[in-house]
Amino acid sequence: MSEFTLSLIITLVKIAVVLGVAMGLGAYLTWFERKLAGHIQARLGPTVVGPFGLLQPLADGIKLLTKEPIIPRGADVPVYYLAIVLALAPAILLFSVIPFGPGFTLLGREIKPIIADVNIALLVVFAMGSLAVYGTIFSGWASNSKYAFIGSLRKAAVIIAYEVVLGFAVLGVVLLAGTLSTTGIVQAQIDKGVWFVFYQPVAFILFLFCMLAESGRVPFDIQEAEAELVTGYNVEYGGMKFGIFPLAEWYLNVMALSAIAVVLFFGGWSGPPILGPLSPYFWFLAKMFGLVFFVIWLHWTLPRFQAKDVTEVAWKIMLPLALVNIIFTAVVVYMRGG
Repeated sequence: MSEFTLSLIITLVKIAVVLGVAMGLGAYLTWFERKLAGHIQARLGPTVVGPFGLLQPLADGIKLLTKEPIIPRGADVPVYYLAIVLALAPAILLFSVIPFGPGFTLLGREIKPIIADVNIALLVVFAMGSLAVYGTIFSGWASNSKYAFIGSLRKAAVIIAYEVVLGFAVLGVVLLAGTLSTTGIVQAQIDKGVWFVFYQPVAFILFLFCMLAESGRVPFDIQEAEAELVTGYNVEYGGMKFGIFPLAEWYLNVMALSAIAVVLFFGGWSGPPILGPLSPYFWFLAKMFGLVFFVIWLHWTLPRFQAKDVTEVAWKIMLPLALVNIIFTAVVVYMRGG
C-alpha cells in the first residue's frame, strides 16, 4: 500500500469518527438542554420516550423526517436548499482544525488526532465563521417572507460586529503563542506551564460573548426572537430542513467554538494523567462540555437583549476593549523579548 493511500485512509477514518461523534453529541445535546431547562424551571423535561427520556432525540428525528415537505410560494428553490448546506457545512468544518489530543504511535506510524493540522488553522476558523452567515442570509432571502428576511438581516448585523471583535480578541493569544496553528497554541501553553486564560482574561471574556453571538444564543438571539419573528430566518422551513438549522447553530457551532476556546485559553488536552493514555481526551472533553454547559445555562437564565443593544455593545464597548488588549499584549511581549 502506497504512502498516499495509507494517509488517505487514515484521514477518512478521522473524518468518519469526528463526524459521527459530533453529530451524535449534537443530537443528544437537545436532550441535555431540555433536561437542564426543566430543572432550572422546576419541571422534569423529557421522561416518556425511553428511560429518562434518552430516546427523545431519536423520536424527534423520526418525527421531522416524516413530516410533509412544504416549500413556500414564490421561494427561490435552489437558494432555499443551498441555505441548509451553508448553515451545516461551516459548523462541521470547524471540527477539522481542532486537536483533540497529542499525537500517538500506532503500528509504527504517528497519528495526530486532528483532521487538518495546518499552520493557519485560526484563519480557517474565521473563514468558517464568516461563511456561516450566508446560510442565514440565503434562508431569509429565498423564503420570500418578510419575517424570515428581517431575522436574516439581524443575524448579518450581529456576525459583522462580533466577527471583528472575535478576530481582535484572538490576536492576543496569537501574539503569546507566536503561531496560528491550533496544535502550536496548545503546545505553547504546555511549554509555558500556564493556560493563556490567565494571561488573556479580557480576551477570553470577549471570546465568550462572541461565541454566544455567533451561535445565536441568549442573550444575543435577536434573529430568532419568537415574540417578534416567530422563529426568525428559518420560519418557512419545515421537517428536517427546519431541524438542521438549530442543530448546526445551537449545538454543533457551540461545541466547535467551545473546543476552540479550550484550545486557545485552557491548554487543550493538558491535565494530570488520571486515566493513563485516555487522560488527554478526557480533559479536553471535560473542559469543552464545561463551556457548553455554561452556554446552555445562560440561555435559560438571562433575558434577551434588544437588537440595537446587541450591535452597540460590540462596536462601542467590546471592540475598543479588544484593541486595548492587543496593544497592551504587544507591548508586554515586545518588552519581554518575544
